[in-house]
This record gives sequence, C-alpha cells and structure tokens, in this order.
Amino acid sequence: MHSYHLNINDPAFIYDPYPTLAHLRENLPVFYDEVWNKIFFLRYEDIANLLRDKRLGRSITHILSRDELGWPPPNPLTRDFDHFQENHMLDNEPPKHTRLKGLMMKAFTPARVEGLRGKIQAIVNELLDRAEDLGQMDLLRDYAEPLPVTVIAELLGVPKEDRHLLRPWSAKIVKLYELGFTDEQAREANQAVVEFSAYIRQLADERRRKPGDDLISALVEVEEQGDKLTPDELVANCILLLNAGHEATVNGTTAGFLALSRNPEQMEQAKEAAAKNHPEFFKLAVEELLRYDTPLPMFERWVLEDFEYKGIPLRRGQEVALMYASGNRDPRKFPDPDRLCLTRTENYHLTFGLGIHYCIGAPLARLELQTSFQTLLKRLPNIHLATDRIEYAGGFVIRGHKAMPVAF
Repeated sequence: MHSYHLNINDPAFIYDPYPTLAHLRENLPVFYDEVWNKIFFLRYEDIANLLRDKRLGRSITHILSRDELGWPPPNPLTRDFDHFQENHMLDNEPPKHTRLKGLMMKAFTPARVEGLRGKIQAIVNELLDRAEDLGQMDLLRDYAEPLPVTVIAELLGVPKEDRHLLRPWSAKIVKLYELGFTDEQAREANQAVVEFSAYIRQLADERRRKPGDDLISALVEVEEQGDKLTPDELVANCILLLNAGHEATVNGTTAGFLALSRNPEQMEQAKEAAAKNHPEFFKLAVEELLRYDTPLPMFERWVLEDFEYKGIPLRRGQEVALMYASGNRDPRKFPDPDRLCLTRTENYHLTFGLGIHYCIGAPLARLELQTSFQTLLKRLPNIHLATDRIEYAGGFVIRGHKAMPVAF
C-alpha cells in the first residue's frame, strides 16, 4: 500500500478539496497516511462496501482494551466527553448499538418527523419575516443556524428561553471530531458536555414528573422487552441528536446556497421551481446539493478483525478514513460528477452514510432543507451573495463557514 500525507487541515484544501480529491481518487485511491495513522479510501464503491462491512465499526474498545491496542491512558481532559461517547448509539456497535438505536427509533418515529412539517415551515417564515425588510442578512447566523437548532429544540422539548445555550455547547463538542485538536479545545468540549448533560438530566427529571408531547418525554417512557435507556444513555443520545441533528443541516444550507450561487443557471431553475411551488423539484435538488458539496466530508471506522479487502490487508486496531466528499464526486458512480445538476435522478450519495450507522435524522434533515430552500428562493427571489470572500471555520471533518452575507 502506498504512503501519502494528506494535510486535510490546510486552509486551501478546506476551501476547495475537490481537485486534490479527484487527483488522488484516480491515482492513489487507497493510501496509508502515517501522520494521521489512518488508511484513506477515496472511491465510491470502496467506501460503500466498507460502510456496510460489519468487520469495521465506529468503536473498538468493546472488543479490545486500550492496553491491547497499545493506546496511551485516557486523556483526563476529555473524561466526560469520553463517557458521553460510550453511551450514544453512533459510537457503539452491536449488540449495544442495536439496543440503543431500537429504543431511539421507537420515539424518533417517521410520524413524529412528519408532524414537524408545519412547524418547520412556520420557523422558516418567521426567520424570513425578520430579515425581509432589512434587505440583507448573514445566511449562516440568521437562517441556517437557527432553523435546525429550533427544530431539534422543539422536538426534544427544550423551552424557548434556554435554546440560546444549545448551539454554543454543540459547537464546542464537535471540535473533538476534527483531526488534531488542541488541549484548550478538549477542555472546552469536556466542559460543554458537563453543562449540556446536567441540563438534559434536569429536563428529563421534569418530564418524568410531568410528561409532555416531546421526544425527551417519549424517551423517558420508551421501553422494549423490559429494556429502557439508562439516565446516562438518555442524556448522551439527546446531545447526539442535537449535535448531529443540526451540524449537517447548517453546513448543507450554506454549502448548498454557495453551490447555487456559483452555478447561476441552476440557481435560476431553482428560483423558477420555487415561484411555481414545485416541492418535487426540491426533493431532487436537495439530494444533489448534499452530493455536490458534502456537509460532513469524512467519517472514520475501526478495523475490528484482520481481513483483506481487494488484496489490501486490514489489521485489527487500524483505523480507516472514508472520504465521502470524494465518493460523492466519483465518475464511476455519478455521470459528470463535478457538474451541479438539480434534476439528477438515482442520486445514491453517501452523505447520510450506509449500513447500520445510516443517519436516523436523514428524513428530518431532508424535510428541513427542502422547506428551507424552497421558501427562501420563493420569498427572496433576488437573493445573492454579498461578498466574494467566503471563509471556512475550523477543520475539514465538519466543514462549515464563518459567515455568509447575502443581499436581496
């Protein structure tokens, strides 16, 4: 296997990773990066196969101890963050993952998501009402961020007066998913977990005494064959829902708008569909925007047992990096992949994952993005970027923007 170092935290790469990914996908589709100590995969077929392969997992300490893996002792700076990781479904494998996801799905039902449709529309309208008369806004701060945070807060049952706490907590926690975080970021993330956990625990206690029509009440109640979520599991999965439930949607909104702005003929097509109230158009359009510029471009998996994949030896305890952003632009899967085509069909992108860890929030994210883009372009048909300088915040793994000034 070839060795290569991909500096994914290089600002130039974060700004536009696609030329580098295209070059590597054709010439070095699998490589070992000794700086990150990971094996990178860049082609769609390989990523899709490995996501479905149960010999890979989101965690490994359920089968091997840190000593057996040759890892140093746990970082005391992230003690509470690590405990949170151990209790939510995303970073667990069967049988614990099966149990947690089963319990969560009993509360996070399609009917509950569909029941949010009117609420999502109302929130979108309210955000645009505030902006409309000003003639300008920061699409990130004034629209992309508040929508999913408000929706998840509504879903969980977080009172309005506390919702301002959620995004700052989440923003600090997700810094630890980047490659190469600082001690200061570790301290901040850990403290955010402590504060967020205490808040959710208090809310859950209130719902036990006085249930409401919200997800926390449903999770307190939910039971399957005598099994319930423990208090720590309930807290961890609520935090996961907030973090995962809005990071992708926020980045999907700003990246999607940027893609439309840089493809004027597609922007005009979308504005025309919005003016004519074509929701079916936006179902396809959102899938294409999620493919074209992937909001969460990379996910990792642990190798749980020794095996060979296409002649490549994968050893237990190694970590693989799956480059969704590269797979989503693979010409072997998507004709003319670097072209934005809002009416693209059979768009089986990797953005929500595949296999047992497929995103349970995908239907909600889709509903939010479809409503958000259709209403934005209908109500503000003259909307356009107010700057040529678009800056990215943080790293590549959660690839978001610092701001996105627009005028209309």
